[in-house]
Amino acid sequence: MRSRLTLLVAATTVLVLLAFLVPIALLLRQVARERAIGQASAVVQTIVPLALGDPNALRLAVTGQAVPVTVFLPDGTAVGAAATATPAVRLAAASGQTLTVATSAGRELVVPVVGTAGTSVVRTVVTEADLTRGVSRAWLTLAALGAALLLLGLLVADRLARAITAPITELSEVSHRLAGAELTARAAPAGPPELREVAGALNHLAGRIQDLLAAERERVADLSHRLRTPLTALRLEAESLRDPEESARVAAAADGVARAVTAVIQQARRTSSVAVQSCDATAVVGGRVAFWRVLAEDTGRTVTESLPDGPLPVAVAADDLAAALDALLGNVFAHTPDETPFAVTLTARPGGGAILTVADEGPGFPASAARRGASGGDSTGLGLDIARQVATSFETTGGPGGAIVRLELPGP
Repeated sequence: MRSRLTLLVAATTVLVLLAFLVPIALLLRQVARERAIGQASAVVQTIVPLALGDPNALRLAVTGQAVPVTVFLPDGTAVGAAATATPAVRLAAASGQTLTVATSAGRELVVPVVGTAGTSVVRTVVTEADLTRGVSRAWLTLAALGAALLLLGLLVADRLARAITAPITELSEVSHRLAGAELTARAAPAGPPELREVAGALNHLAGRIQDLLAAERERVADLSHRLRTPLTALRLEAESLRDPEESARVAAAADGVARAVTAVIQQARRTSSVAVQSCDATAVVGGRVAFWRVLAEDTGRTVTESLPDGPLPVAVAADDLAAALDALLGNVFAHTPDETPFAVTLTARPGGGAILTVADEGPGFPASAARRGASGGDSTGLGLDIARQVATSFETTGGPGGAIVRLELPGP
């Protein structure tokens, strides 16, 4: 925008300068011509009274003039600058009229002087150099003046454009910062009234977004906190089970849900960015597969597990990775019949990170299930989206032969 405003002012200034300077330049050339011819006419007029007088006085008068003067006497002799009788001289002698004729050398001025002995003709020539003397310098002065005015116009236009575009650039930067979740960013009202109004509206929108997010965080935290009561009851029920192993397993599951609820509350109230966390993907995936293996045995499912022999660090928090894998395995148990086998594979990714693949031999899922909130199995449709949030690349394939979900986890 700044360059366009400058270009617009430059074009307008050039047009205005051309409209004024070109006529002035032509006028200066015309004035120079008329001045040169006027000076020559004045010289001729001083010679005319002497044309019929004493030849010696006439010879002295034509000598040393600013322009070359020749007087053709009636007897055919010429006094003054050496010259031959031109057609203009003969015509003036015959007609008795003053003539100004354009020639290759410039302008020829002839004045007849009628006397008793005949007609004398006073002739002078104004050369092209005399006609244009001083014009080139005047034109250069006008060109320099035009260039100076153009530069001044460009400078003023640049300052004006900068005053207009600077607030727009700041508004753009603030909007990008808001889009990057920097909700404390605010625009300083500056520039024209319209831009100040836009800045105020943007600041009001940012504040409104902050208020809405804060209310949403508190609402999520409140809803999550309500789960603690049924979790406490579930833990008490687990402790009342007669089978110690069954009691320990149910209590561990209740503790896991309690930790997840606590993590939800902490994340909901997190208002500032935190350092990127990492974990050992091998340990986390192995632990979650071991947890789900018990339920798989109860439902007759075969579990195939393929994990690296050593630690595999990834730039994902352990709780987030566990939640993502739980969401994927929960989908397997929720949307495939009992005795449907599934496999969990974890491999190192070239360049750092890991690749996590969960595959089953169930009926698969439609393509719409990959969208957040979309489900074809009477669920919330958030499972795949939870898994997608921890991955740098997320791919799903599904059909009658089964479903495959592939996640690429970033390296630390």
